[in-house]
Amino acid sequence: MSQNSRERILTRIRSAAAGAPEAPEVPRAYLSRHAPDDPDAVLDLLHENLADYRAHVHRTDEARLPGLVARLLAGRGARSVAVPPGLPGGWLAETDAERRVDGPGLTAAALDATDAVVTGCALAIAETGTIVLDSDPGQGRRALTLVPDLHICIVRAPEQVVASVPEALPRLDPRRALTWISGPSATSDIELDRVEGVHGPRRLEVVIVTGNR
Repeated sequence: MSQNSRERILTRIRSAAAGAPEAPEVPRAYLSRHAPDDPDAVLDLLHENLADYRAHVHRTDEARLPGLVARLLAGRGARSVAVPPGLPGGWLAETDAERRVDGPGLTAAALDATDAVVTGCALAIAETGTIVLDSDPGQGRRALTLVPDLHICIVRAPEQVVASVPEALPRLDPRRALTWISGPSATSDIELDRVEGVHGPRRLEVVIVTGNR
């Protein structure tokens, strides 16, 4: 479309819209009316919805976290684990798996040969059972959590848990690369046969850490 044509079309649109009443403000209270207010109920809802999406959910405290991560890795036979550069070192203190810290040398081929990845998260949304990653140093680039077959994601409660999407959006930076995860990667064909691990990890382990900061 030429510039002149574009301007003619825009001029017609402006002329047709001239004098039209302004759109009324949309009330927002309804958006979170189903989310519970009690923090414990929010956490229970998150757990329930994550599990409904076939994520494996665990609850622990800070002191027991390294042992749980080690058991999850060992239970899946993971001998190597990809690690974002800003991941707290103590989270992997009790595992014997080889750590592969993300950097220029960790290519797509190297990631494909890595058994698991451990990351933090930006937020977890209880109402939708969704984990949000924003590529900060504790989560790493998107490929880090898309290629290995096992993703262990650590969620700190209550500070990283919100009840609903409207509560989550103001806390997320739209300039970051956001990844929204609801369960392990899955797809279905026309006959509704579910296949997991097509577009990302086949298994998602979510560890909710409460208390003992």
